[in-house]
Amino acid sequence: MSVFVASLNSGSNGNCYYIGNNEEAILVDAGISGKEVEKRMRSLSLDPEKLKAVFITHEHTDHISGLASLLKKYRLQVYITERTFRACGFSIDGQLLQHFVPFTPIQLGAFTVTAFPKWHDAVDPHSFIVQHAGVTTGVFTDIGEPCKHVINYFRHCHAVFLETNYDDGMLANSRYPVFLRNRISGKQGHLSNLQALELFAAHKPPFMTHVFLSHLSRENNDAAMVTAMFQQRANGTNIIHASRYTPSAVYEVVASTATALPLIPSSMNASIVSVRKTAFAKKPKEASPQLQLSLF
Repeated sequence: MSVFVASLNSGSNGNCYYIGNNEEAILVDAGISGKEVEKRMRSLSLDPEKLKAVFITHEHTDHISGLASLLKKYRLQVYITERTFRACGFSIDGQLLQHFVPFTPIQLGAFTVTAFPKWHDAVDPHSFIVQHAGVTTGVFTDIGEPCKHVINYFRHCHAVFLETNYDDGMLANSRYPVFLRNRISGKQGHLSNLQALELFAAHKPPFMTHVFLSHLSRENNDAAMVTAMFQQRANGTNIIHASRYTPSAVYEVVASTATALPLIPSSMNASIVSVRKTAFAKKPKEASPQLQLSLF
């Protein structure tokens, strides 16, 4: 049985990723309206009635803003940590609400979903891998630096949604104030093109067939540039730009090699890929208000 994956939207204006088979499907994040999810799925010949659940990575608005409208129509199960749910600031029907525990697989129909913690500017951020029919699909976005959990799970994926948020030079010369540039490029911010490329080059398994370049900054990145960077190191892996404006095509992913995940220790001690974060030396004169990184 094949696994079908697509980006419905990827960027600070909303994030939503589809993973399914011929019978059922799940979403990771719901940062676009339920109506838009339905519209984009149907444009790809995907049936919204086959959706079973939404898995939420963290509470930033570009990951949850469409959740309420989606639940109202489709009554999906929502998997979310308790801390993230409290930070969302809205209610969910108790019959639909499910809390997950990191590193503990969740069986949902034919899919096995495992959450793992990551570094990001949120109260309790997690990413996910989804396993089905010998295929492992991972969502690796909104990550400040690739900790050992990110690296270990990345090494077992056939398809990934991988954050390539910003180009270092474009961010350095952007209109953003220094404190915001430092937050975006900091350990709890977002992955740069170079960080993501280093993760890909150093830890891509030979069976990885699809990489969706995800969560690109509108002002501080260039899709053609980062796509070309990855294509130079692709070695047969399909490189796809996950747009902030339109859904991607639906891609069929088939397992070529059986893989097994090792036990992952719960400590967040880092094993970081070699690319260093940029620190901007100039400091703002006054303390600046906290801005949500998802907006950029």
